[in-house]
Amino acid sequence: MLLLKAFHIFFVVSWFAGLFYLPRIFVNLAMVPAESAAERERLLLMARKLYKFVTPIGLLAVAGGLWLWFGFGFSGGWLHAKTALVGVLLAYHFFCGRVLADFVAGRNTRSHVWYRVFNEMPVLLLLAIVILAVLKPF
Repeated sequence: MLLLKAFHIFFVVSWFAGLFYLPRIFVNLAMVPAESAAERERLLLMARKLYKFVTPIGLLAVAGGLWLWFGFGFSGGWLHAKTALVGVLLAYHFFCGRVLADFVAGRNTRSHVWYRVFNEMPVLLLLAIVILAVLKPF
């Protein structure tokens, strides 16, 4: 069980690293001047590779968490709240994929300021998830 927990934590940390950096690339993409095609393409390449890299890592993090939950029978309201927040995190992740597709297609309509705020969501989710997992308040 401890090895499974270790891998779960590793995948969660790796997934969050990607979710912290990908929206930061969106901030930079939203700031690229129209005449800077090379810079835009370089940032799009980085974003596509990062998204493709962290998607399976995120799925492994979720699978490991579910395995721990159902395999070892943890219970409590905190776990249901944590699972709901992980669902929000998954929605955030896949929304990032949609945002990336919009950038690739040249359909972005949001400002770099919007992406700066959007970039903070995983930080708040991580804080709430860690508090629930460590304190188990209910």
